[in-house]
Amino acid sequence: MKKQIFSKIGNTVIFPLGLKILMIFICLILFSNFATNFISLRLSQREIINLNNTIMIEQLKELYNNSVNQYEIYGYSQNKEDSFTALKKIAGNGFKHPNSLAFGLSRSGNIEFFACKNEKVKWTTFPDSEALDNLLDKLTERTNEGSIDFKGEKGEYFGVYKYNEDWDFFIVRAELRKDLNQNANRVFIITSIIIIFLTIFFIIMGFIILENQFRPLHNFTESVLDMQRNKELGILNLSEAPNDDITYFAASFNSLSSSVNSLLTTFQKFVSKDIVAKAYAGHNVGLEGSQQELTMLFSDIKSFTFRTETLGNDIMDVLNVHYNKVIQDVHENSGVVGSIIGDAILAIFGTAETKESKSYKSVEAAWAITRSTAELRRLMIERKNEIEKDRALSASELQVFEAVLLDVGVGIDGGNVFYGTIGRDNSIDPKDAHMTNTVIGDTVNSASRLEGLTRIYHVPIVVSEYIKNEVESESVKYKFFEIDTVQVKGKLESKKIYFPFDTTDTDPLLIVKYDSFEQGLQYYYEGDWDKARKNFEESGLELAQVFLDRIGQKDAPDNWSGIWTMTTK
Repeated sequence: MKKQIFSKIGNTVIFPLGLKILMIFICLILFSNFATNFISLRLSQREIINLNNTIMIEQLKELYNNSVNQYEIYGYSQNKEDSFTALKKIAGNGFKHPNSLAFGLSRSGNIEFFACKNEKVKWTTFPDSEALDNLLDKLTERTNEGSIDFKGEKGEYFGVYKYNEDWDFFIVRAELRKDLNQNANRVFIITSIIIIFLTIFFIIMGFIILENQFRPLHNFTESVLDMQRNKELGILNLSEAPNDDITYFAASFNSLSSSVNSLLTTFQKFVSKDIVAKAYAGHNVGLEGSQQELTMLFSDIKSFTFRTETLGNDIMDVLNVHYNKVIQDVHENSGVVGSIIGDAILAIFGTAETKESKSYKSVEAAWAITRSTAELRRLMIERKNEIEKDRALSASELQVFEAVLLDVGVGIDGGNVFYGTIGRDNSIDPKDAHMTNTVIGDTVNSASRLEGLTRIYHVPIVVSEYIKNEVESESVKYKFFEIDTVQVKGKLESKKIYFPFDTTDTDPLLIVKYDSFEQGLQYYYEGDWDKARKNFEESGLELAQVFLDRIGQKDAPDNWSGIWTMTTK
């Protein structure tokens, strides 16, 4: 697997700490080495110049003494050219650099003799009149020897001189300054190259060492980034971590992570998933809410009073088994549990983005709850049958058996509601705060009323026309059969109610029965109760019996509107 040096959080690059430390040390080492080398070069140049001056002084003394001797020889031979040739030869013996030179300089600026290691350089007159004037001024002040700086065709020269009274000229021994600088610069370049190569070597070695030392930290960072991406706290692996302060930091993180996970797990048990997600994402959860278009699912256990009186404290165990599956069914269909009140649960759909509509997901959840409850009843019946193979159940045992055969009704409606948190948010003392997530609106009450109708019409699920229209616009999985038009207690307007028939997992023969019922319902609305009775009887549905009992053998009243008014909630 390719090793990733740089990680990212969004568009921000995470720079490894070990590499950052290494780069800092590299910059400091390079600056230190080059600064030291530069200072050493300058000091060396100064020492080299001083050394050259010392050498040139010695050579000048030798050349001056020979000039004195040559003047005596000249006194006998009267051959000036031979004397200057001899001086030139003597001067050349001490040259070390390419442009080292020595010459005799007259007061007029003429060169009496000239010697240079570079044979291409030949002077007949002195090139720097200003330097010559300076020598003459010093001679007037009775200074006949010292140092000299002058300019020539190749650049700046420095050297020493001494005035010879016999020959009446200055004997000069000089060096081209850039010859010495060139040598020093060559040493600087060589030294710099060595420094660069050594630095590269130590960079590689330092990277390997620091990478090895900081590998646990890098692994910790990657693990924390994965936790952030997955929005889930985990535990850092300390099995290969060294015994240092970084590992101590990781161990402290693990301890904190365990505590936070424990609190988060407890938190998730008491609040809805969307609030948990908001809190985990780092957003402030306060007293806030907004009007939203959501779907409400209300589920209630039928005959709960009988079951409570029969089971006593054991009702809590039964409820926990029931809600364990019901809540799972809600969550698996992208719903959130708004509240649990005894035997009833309110679920909210539409707070999270899903591929299907909120109404479709709510109907899916309703059928999942219905089937889960039916499966629990089936298991209880199997258990009863197993016991009865050995013995008959007592009256009290049969009563308990009836109590644990849970049956639920589900009502679903949708529309605009206020969804958010209410309570007390004490910013000064958070321990004194208490908030709860809630949903407020007529849709909540309507879902509860629709659930109550499941007991009257003997169907497991009752939904509103809002749910029917939204689901039918996107799927043909559910066929919605109209049940009735009712006016619930406390409301002035009527509404149609429907049963969502699952065409993929319900007996297809039932469709024929429900079609017959719907035809009878139309006659019922129109006031032709004789034809309605016939269709209701043909359907054979328990639902149809409700209408048969309602109309009896009577005819529809003169003021018949087709609306049935509920007298109870």
